[in-house]
Amino acid sequence: MIPNILSIAGSDPSGGAGIQADIKAISANGAYAMAAITALTAQNTRGVTGVQMIEPAFVAQQIAALRADIRIDAVKIGMLGTSEMVATVFAALDGLDVPLVLDPVMVAKGGDRLLRADAVAALRDALSQANVITPNLPEAADLLGQDEAVSESGMEEQARALLALGPKAVLLKGGHLPSGACPDLLATADGLLWLHGARHATQRTHGTGCTLSSALATCLGQGMPLAQAATAAKAYVARAIATADALSVGHGHGPTHHFHAFFEGSTR
Repeated sequence: MIPNILSIAGSDPSGGAGIQADIKAISANGAYAMAAITALTAQNTRGVTGVQMIEPAFVAQQIAALRADIRIDAVKIGMLGTSEMVATVFAALDGLDVPLVLDPVMVAKGGDRLLRADAVAALRDALSQANVITPNLPEAADLLGQDEAVSESGMEEQARALLALGPKAVLLKGGHLPSGACPDLLATADGLLWLHGARHATQRTHGTGCTLSSALATCLGQGMPLAQAATAAKAYVARAIATADALSVGHGHGPTHHFHAFFEGSTR
């Protein structure tokens, strides 16, 4: 049976991040993608020039319509933007007993803030409702009110601190470390698991967080154990980055190649 995965996030018209990236990642990993849109953005690979939030009540209506008709096997949550949206989305998901992956989208790749500063506390309070949260290092620091980790030992400390806020698991992404590696850290009540990977010298990293969290939600919706799902999602994103030079999209932080497996080996 093909699982149905719901993404709740903002729209990126350039196609590299947000709902568009989520749909691609979910589909490429073998599931049926659904979407409830929280925000419209005007953006490209160079940055965000405008954000129009959707009325929270209408976001709740989108989710209710899906729940009334379609089996949902996992949920990925991305851009929420405001404290009211945080409260509304989690209320709309109440009672839905499926894996929930929360990507705490706070700042876009180009530096534009996508979560209002006054909504950070609301998002922090909602962490306990997630099966897995997938912050990068700046997002982890923002959630904890601390300086950004600059070492693997610092990542371990912050992963444990995030776990103490209530989520069942933390997948802390180490792509911002000032080193030649790209380690991610999975923290659960059972301990810490390092997921190591090579860093690719490329600017084609737009939407990597959206892509990873959507792939992770898809793997969990397929019934994979968490560690296996996190490993598979990381491998998928690494390949999407490694093959991204096949694309020619924009002049800034370009997108990853979500459908690389469908193009590799093609003679067209």
